Amino acid sequence: MSAARVAAVTYYPVKGLAGVSVDRAEVGANGLRHDRNFMLVEPDGSFLSQRSLPAMAALHAEVLDDVLRLSAEGAPDLKIPIRYDGKRRDVSLFGKWFGQGVVQDAAADEWFTERLGKPAALVRVTPEHERPGWGVHGGQTGFADAHALLITSLSSLDGLNERIVERGGDAIPMNRFRPNIVVAGWPEPHTEDKVLRMSAGVVEIGYAARSIRCAVPTVDQATGEKRGPEPTRTLATYRRQPDYGGGVSFGMKAAVLAGGTLHVGDEILVHDWIPDGPDPAPSTR
Repeated sequence: MSAARVAAVTYYPVKGLAGVSVDRAEVGANGLRHDRNFMLVEPDGSFLSQRSLPAMAALHAEVLDDVLRLSAEGAPDLKIPIRYDGKRRDVSLFGKWFGQGVVQDAAADEWFTERLGKPAALVRVTPEHERPGWGVHGGQTGFADAHALLITSLSSLDGLNERIVERGGDAIPMNRFRPNIVVAGWPEPHTEDKVLRMSAGVVEIGYAARSIRCAVPTVDQATGEKRGPEPTRTLATYRRQPDYGGGVSFGMKAAVLAGGTLHVGDEILVHDWIPDGPDPAPSTR
């Protein structure tokens, strides 16, 4: 197989908001540094998502040392000090994981509430945050849906876009899938489905499960507007996963086996492949 390399690295400071593309990132047990360390919650503590609030995609957050900068088109920028500990509140994800988050600045809550048109409060992971993932390699994660990393490849996107265009649609960008790591150089689409263990530079990564896609990829990540039905309509023609309840997949969820500094351009080496046969992850969920 031809040499593969890291083509893009992106972290998402606030779950559901726009990502920040970087040339290098520190990677720890929970994934890229700063990735989904913050989350917006409703008054009852349940998380807010692009699934019901696509406008979240057009809101930006960036970590600048100990400050979180918030920005959006037509809105004033806001900088708030990051509170690593202090007052806490109960939070939940999908009604399955219940924990606590550190309450951040009230000014941020007001900023988000005005942008989204509904009450929204910003919280951060606690210093002792520990949340196991699931799958072949479970690992740990912050406020991501269930895993430390989401990995996709350019060949997978190329294959999907060829099908979309053939059906009369417009090609979509990779950001619709909100990956952390994009791989270039794998000639076959969806090679990531077959990788059991790999390294990206010094970072070691273990396959957890296929990434079953919800409605978020139908959201234009630049405008925060729904653009459906693509790519879900086309993915449904060839990426249905019976082992995952018939959902459509694109990309793979992964755990961090060994951390370090990740760079765009780092070589990707596959050390172990998943044997042919049924996907090994669903039975371990």
